Amino acid sequence: MDYRLVPARFSALPGWNEDDPTALLSAMARCRDHIRTVKPYRTGSLGITAGELLALLDAAADEKPEGPAAVRAFFEAHCVPFLIEKADGSPGFVTAFYEPEVAVRAEPDAEFRHPFYARPEDLVDIADNNRPAGFPPGFAFGLQTAGGIVEHPDRGEIERGYLSGRGLEIAYARSKVDVFFAHVQGAARLVYADGSVRRITYAAKSGHPFSAIGKLLIDRGEIDAATVSMASIRDWLARNEDQVDAVLRHNRSFIFFKEAAVEDLSLGPIAAAKVPLVAGRSLAVDRMIHTFGLPFFISSDSLTHMDGGKPFRRLMLALDTGTAIVGPARGDIFTGSGDAAGALAGHVRNAATFHILVPKAAAERYLHAEG
Repeated sequence: MDYRLVPARFSALPGWNEDDPTALLSAMARCRDHIRTVKPYRTGSLGITAGELLALLDAAADEKPEGPAAVRAFFEAHCVPFLIEKADGSPGFVTAFYEPEVAVRAEPDAEFRHPFYARPEDLVDIADNNRPAGFPPGFAFGLQTAGGIVEHPDRGEIERGYLSGRGLEIAYARSKVDVFFAHVQGAARLVYADGSVRRITYAAKSGHPFSAIGKLLIDRGEIDAATVSMASIRDWLARNEDQVDAVLRHNRSFIFFKEAAVEDLSLGPIAAAKVPLVAGRSLAVDRMIHTFGLPFFISSDSLTHMDGGKPFRRLMLALDTGTAIVGPARGDIFTGSGDAAGALAGHVRNAATFHILVPKAAAERYLHAEG
């Protein structure tokens, strides 16, 4: 492995005694229900199983700790913290994401004409058992044709009308930039003219690799790498309308959505772990390594704008994943819904320390591995 787990003490976790992780309990209960009534989460390469996680979730349901100190004591009693130490010595890294709110119309007009699309019926999942010879190894989706599976049309082809007339349009936005950033976030709240709110969440994608347009603009010298943010990218796009199509289509990946009920506006969208995200407490991780539902304590001295100027120190749950979230100490923090959450998320690109809280049912083998 290109990393190792180093046993730590809770007292060594910076800011542990000041954190209030009570918001995790309801999310843990929902993860427990999913494992017990739907299906267990996939085990990541680290090897912590849903069954081992379930012991922690069951204990939380039985003990019902109340208040910050009691909740911290619960984790201290049932978990062992391990520092995720990368082999090359580099720190972990966090970014952030949010759920945009986008004004839409159910039918297109002169102003609202940029669609959110549902998944096409001829888009197929690609796995080892159906991957055609020579098909790009990173593609997880393809287009089913009479002659077999081929590469699905990309963002440029779709925006030029490839899917038009197939009845896949969910709603229409005023701005293609708004649609693009909803693609990047993987979800959105749609606000209709009558004030009603609906939610769309990720259903699938075209299969093409994600290409960050921020990096493209940095490489071109259009935006300073030291100050790049979602706000600065949006500002550049607003000032260079003649280049918007070319820049957005640099990211060939195209996202398809499904509609979801908005049962509780205080909760985020249902993400990869199949439970709603909790603002400020949900983390997207590399699902090939980590098992959904596991707690992580994230600390960053440089990430200060989310906590009133104080360094970021929070216990979080792994509830989502993402194409760009690759590696053992790489995370994406969910900041919430709407413009204020977007302002928080857009400036997060920070070095961070990752401690994973391993349930005691699994911790012994990692302690033994350290020797």
